[in-house]
Amino acid sequence: MQLHLITDGKKTKEELVAILCEVHDSVDYIHVREKHRSAKEVFELVDELIRSGVRPGKIIINDRVDVAHVLNVGGVQLAYHSLGVSEIRRNFPELRVGKSVHSYEEAIQAELDGADFILYGHIYSTSSKKGLNPKGLMEFRRLTRSLKIPVIAIGGITPDKLQELRASGAGGIAVMSGIMDAGDNVHAAKAFQAALFAEKEEIG
Repeated sequence: MQLHLITDGKKTKEELVAILCEVHDSVDYIHVREKHRSAKEVFELVDELIRSGVRPGKIIINDRVDVAHVLNVGGVQLAYHSLGVSEIRRNFPELRVGKSVHSYEEAIQAELDGADFILYGHIYSTSSKKGLNPKGLMEFRRLTRSLKIPVIAIGGITPDKLQELRASGAGGIAVMSGIMDAGDNVHAAKAFQAALFAEKEEIG
């Protein structure tokens, strides 16, 4: 399973660069999800990450296809308000395309449109989605059994949840506050990495 780290939109540029440069070796992908920043600000942030040693292929930029294309990073993550998957696939064939979905129907359509992977959730209760019922594992399993592309689980995920998520067909997990808000970001990232490695060893 892959480990996707998602930025939380609450840090300064300097804080983000410091955290991401410390943890990037422990994660498979970094999603730059900074909705309050302009295209220029996202460009400057990602450009500094790359110059600081973060591999471009590991970076996925939320929504800003223009920035992802210009910096030749690993991909773009599309939301409900973004351009469609098929449009990106047709005009930017070099980019990996992820799509954030919240229903079975949206997920099926994303695969039909050519998405490389989807983020689906929230799977468990999480403080960032107060008052909203989690999707749960039953619906998640239904989805993973229906799709050929990887389904990345997001929402309330802790290292102890990895075994049941893998058993449910998860292609990976996406973590935000579990790493970004941790007192020790490096320790938190390594805890997820170690749990994923343990799962892999157990299967192997």
